Amino acid sequence: MGLIDKIKGEFIDIIEWLDPSRDTIVWRFPRYDNEIKMGAKLTVRESQVADAYPPGMYELQTQNMPILSTLKGWKYGFHSPFKAEVYFINTRQFTDMKWGTANPVIVRDPEFGMVRLRAFGAYSMRVIDPRKLLAELVGTDPMFRTEEVEEYLRQMIVGRLGNALATAEVPMLDLAAHQQNIGERLAQVLTGDLADVGIAIPRFIIENISVPPEVEAALDKRTQMGVLGNLDQYTKFQTANAIEQAAQNPGGGAGASFGLGLGMAAGQQAAATMSQQFQQQPQQQQPAAAQQPPAGPPPLPAQRQWYLGVGGAQQGPFDQAGLSAAVANGTLRPDTLVWSSGMGQWTPASQVPEVSAVLSSAPPPLPPQ
Repeated sequence: MGLIDKIKGEFIDIIEWLDPSRDTIVWRFPRYDNEIKMGAKLTVRESQVADAYPPGMYELQTQNMPILSTLKGWKYGFHSPFKAEVYFINTRQFTDMKWGTANPVIVRDPEFGMVRLRAFGAYSMRVIDPRKLLAELVGTDPMFRTEEVEEYLRQMIVGRLGNALATAEVPMLDLAAHQQNIGERLAQVLTGDLADVGIAIPRFIIENISVPPEVEAALDKRTQMGVLGNLDQYTKFQTANAIEQAAQNPGGGAGASFGLGLGMAAGQQAAATMSQQFQQQPQQQQPAAAQQPPAGPPPLPAQRQWYLGVGGAQQGPFDQAGLSAAVANGTLRPDTLVWSSGMGQWTPASQVPEVSAVLSSAPPPLPPQ
């Protein structure tokens, strides 16, 4: 500072801080040679603390008299021996703090085993003990900003995140429904860890928890199979996708090869159908010399097997006699879901003719004793 600043320093001070930024935590009031005069006016606004002064207006009483005190201080080289510094501490919430995991956090999932999770979100911080903050982190820094403590906080968050996810005992697929509870728990834990430096974490938000891309692809495939319902429909779905992809490139080798494969498959299916029809022709159409007298009666045809859906669980298989017994003991009713080979989906028993016939022919269950 020059001569003008020194001259201004000899008059009564007005000490205040109008924060023009959004990221300054601590600011030191600039004074020439750190001299604070007697009668200086100190203004501490809301969401501020000046050393030990809470919000309000104060008149400082020191031994530094304006002008005259410096003239009387000739034996100290015209420098007053009474010096002071005023630090303003911002106590509002800083809400623009972001966090994220640079590397995945490995946790054990009860359904999928070991999984790697990434997460990101936001949090807010606040100074709750200015003296501890000045002693432990700020020191003599004239302007202490959030960027100077942000990396330190991020490391503490990532260090605590893995333990929070593991101890939550929540399956990976249910984490989205418990993000708020996990965030509140992390805020409490981090506030306890940062108590020694005078900082609290009032709010901790988990915006997203994700898995690596290859795990996402596997989950998407599993979801598709769950939506389709059975393997036969899934195979048809995959075949339809392959036909669509081949149609998009009709001149390519892949489309020609796929078309040739479909033609061969269609030919084989037609040949198998003709062979089956030839074998099912009546024997009287064949030459008499080729007919052989039957050696005995043919085997009885296999009875159709049925499955019942009772209380969300599958029971069976049952033959016709088993269905009659199920009607007798009350297991099979008109609204019971049934399924057999060749059916596309589970259907109420009253809508399946073969099962409906058993319901109408079987006697009703005995009344309770």
